[in-house]
Amino acid sequence: MRLATIRTPEATRAVRIDEDAAVETGHATLHELLARADWQEFAASASGVRHELASLSYSPLVTTPEKIICVGLNYRSHILEMGRELPEHPTLFAKYSRSLIGANDDIVLPSVSDAVDWEAELGVVVGSPLRHGSESEAAAAIAGYTVVNDISARDFQNRTLQWLQGKTFESSTPVGPWLVTPDGETAETVSHRLTCAVDGELMQEADTGDLVFSPAALVSYISSIITLMPGDLIATGTPGGVGHARKPPRYLTGGSEVVTRIEGIGECRNTCRDEKWR
Repeated sequence: MRLATIRTPEATRAVRIDEDAAVETGHATLHELLARADWQEFAASASGVRHELASLSYSPLVTTPEKIICVGLNYRSHILEMGRELPEHPTLFAKYSRSLIGANDDIVLPSVSDAVDWEAELGVVVGSPLRHGSESEAAAAIAGYTVVNDISARDFQNRTLQWLQGKTFESSTPVGPWLVTPDGETAETVSHRLTCAVDGELMQEADTGDLVFSPAALVSYISSIITLMPGDLIATGTPGGVGHARKPPRYLTGGSEVVTRIEGIGECRNTCRDEKWR
């Protein structure tokens, strides 16, 4: 099942994406829908207003999540090819909700940075509250998966040992277009081809099965720190191929098109535009 938050002339609407239409569920956002204990059954049986797929304007999948938690250094092959040891624990940092944009919205390149980079990632959306969950409990708490690009201002990120300032620029992080429920796929072995292309050139390619810490392991670990809530978003890390690591480095510029795709899950297609501030 695919679920999304779309924009309509009146307001946002949480919808189920069928083969021929988007069907309103009666809730304004996916976050609001996931707050229901019976969200799966409710969404599956929804029969509200229908929208043509070609006309959809996708909002950020989760508009105001309580938490956005991101993971660094989480692709096994990329870590080993750099000659590093696999991490013992996940590297975590955070974003704020103002950084999120929809699957086809413009990525705003901050006026204060000239080193903005791409990072294709598998996104995990939490579907039920979880605290101190085991990996099996964590798997059961996952509502589904989505596409994220953790657009990063490398110059700001590397100013200090803490990464947040380079990771949460406003209107910079595509997420969507929809949530895909697991439907039998285990959270321990989520395996999909992930790619990122910039202006038609393939920059990143990996299999999400190469994650050091699986979605279930990440959800379990984070739940030992803080209670995870429905609608919380976890970005699971990016593979090799980012612009900052290239020689010479390559960064995004106004007009660049970024296509982030995870087979079997979805695609974000975004154009970069320069921030105009005052």
